[in-house]
Amino acid sequence: MLLVPTRLTACDDTPVPGAPTTLYVRSGDVDLAYQIVGEGPLDFVFVPGWAWNLELAWDLEEIARFFERTSRFARTVIVEKRGVGLSDRVSDTPTLEERADDIRAVMDAAGLTRAAVGGWFDGGAMAAHFAATHPERVSALVVGNMAPRVGPTDGGTSTLDAAALDAIADRITNGWGEAKVLEVIAPSVAHDARVVTFWRRFERMSATPNAAAALFRWNASIDLRPVLPAIQAPTLVLHRSGIRLVPSDAARSFAGMIPGARFVEQPGADMYPFFGDCSALVDELEEFLTGAPPATETPLVLLTVVFTDIVGSTTRAAELGDVRWRDLLASHHREIRRLIARFEGREIDTAGDGFFATFPGPARAIRFACAARDAVRGLGLEIRAGVHTGEVERHDGEVTGLAVHVGARVVSLAGDGEVLVTSTVKELVLGSGIEFEDRGVHTLKGVPDDWRLFAVRA
Repeated sequence: MLLVPTRLTACDDTPVPGAPTTLYVRSGDVDLAYQIVGEGPLDFVFVPGWAWNLELAWDLEEIARFFERTSRFARTVIVEKRGVGLSDRVSDTPTLEERADDIRAVMDAAGLTRAAVGGWFDGGAMAAHFAATHPERVSALVVGNMAPRVGPTDGGTSTLDAAALDAIADRITNGWGEAKVLEVIAPSVAHDARVVTFWRRFERMSATPNAAAALFRWNASIDLRPVLPAIQAPTLVLHRSGIRLVPSDAARSFAGMIPGARFVEQPGADMYPFFGDCSALVDELEEFLTGAPPATETPLVLLTVVFTDIVGSTTRAAELGDVRWRDLLASHHREIRRLIARFEGREIDTAGDGFFATFPGPARAIRFACAARDAVRGLGLEIRAGVHTGEVERHDGEVTGLAVHVGARVVSLAGDGEVLVTSTVKELVLGSGIEFEDRGVHTLKGVPDDWRLFAVRA
C-alpha cells in the first residue's frame, strides 16, 4: 500500500515527498488532471471543492495527512475540476452535467467500473449529480457540508447562509491571494501563520481572481433539489455543527432529500475536511465505506529517530543576508527531503534549520544522516545529527515519547559534521559494517540515566 506518495520534480527524476504523479484525461475537449493515491481494496473517487491545485495541495501537512489516511483503506482517485489548477481553463461556464461527466471520464481513465464517489462544496454537488445520473457506476456517495440549494432563500431551510456568502464574495473580490476566505471557511487556521502563508500561494496557483469569482458565481447557482431524490447509492452526509456558511438545518435538509441517507453531525467550524478534527471525520468515512470501525493504531512502535541541525546557522545567515540565506536554506531542505525519501524515512517536523525524521531501522537512519551530511557540504553547509532507537507513540502524524527527547538531546552534543548515536543504535547495527568511535558517557538534560554515545566513523 502506498502511504507516503512521491512525485517527480521538474528538474530531475529523483522522488521527493509530496504529490503523487499527476495524470491527464480528455473529457470532451478539456484536459483534466487527476491523481491516484494508495492501493487499498476499495476505490474512492474524491472531488475537492472550489479552487484547487493537485500538486501544490500536498505541500500542506493537513491535506497530505487526509489523503494518506484515506489511502490506507481505499485507492483514492483525486479529481481536479475543469477551470482550476492543473486542468484546462474554460471560456464558457460549464453545466453541472458537464462537470459531473468529468468524473466519468476520470473513472474510465483509472479503470474503475464502479466506485464510491465523494466531494465537498461544488465537488459534492458534482458527486451527487453523478450518483443520480450514473447509478451503475456509484457504489456509495459521501458528501460534506452541503445544502440542497445555494441561491436566495425561499423561506425554507434548504439554502446557505446569505451573510456568509456575501463575506466570501467580498474576500474574493478584494483579497484573492491573501487567504482572507479562511476566516469564513476554516476559522481554526485563519490565524495560523504556516497555513496562511501556504493558502495565499494556493489561491494564486489554483485560479486567477476572475476564475475564482466565476467559479463562486457558478456555485451560487447550484440547485440540487430535483437531483437528490433520484440518488440510489448508500449515502453519507457529513457536517460540522459550527460552520458559518452551511447551517445545520440546511445540511440536514440535504440528507433528508436522499432516500435512506445517513446524516452525521460533528463539532467544528471548518468546512474543509482536513482542518479541525480530521481523524473523527475520516473515521466515519472509513466505517461507512468498509463496513467496519477503523483499526486502532498501535500507540507504541519501535522506530529510529534522527535530528539534524545546521552548524553555525545564525552566523552564516548574518554573512549572507536574508535573501541569500533563504535561498540556501531552501536548497538544504530539498536535499534533506530527497534523502529522507531515498532511505524510506518520514519527515515529522521542520523547525528553522533542523529536521526531525523517523526511519524503520537504525542502519538506514545512519546512512541517511551520513548522506545528508555529505550532500549539504556541496552547498557549503555543515550539519550535525543525533540518532536513537526506541519506542515512540504515533498519533495523527505526530511522534512523541522518551526516545524523541533522547534523540533531540543527542544532536545537541554532536560536533560539527558529526553523526552521534546512542549505544542502543550501535548494538542494533552490529554486522552492518558501520564503524564507530566511543564518545564516552553523558548525562542528557531531562532524560533519566547516563548514556554512552558513539560517533559514526566517516
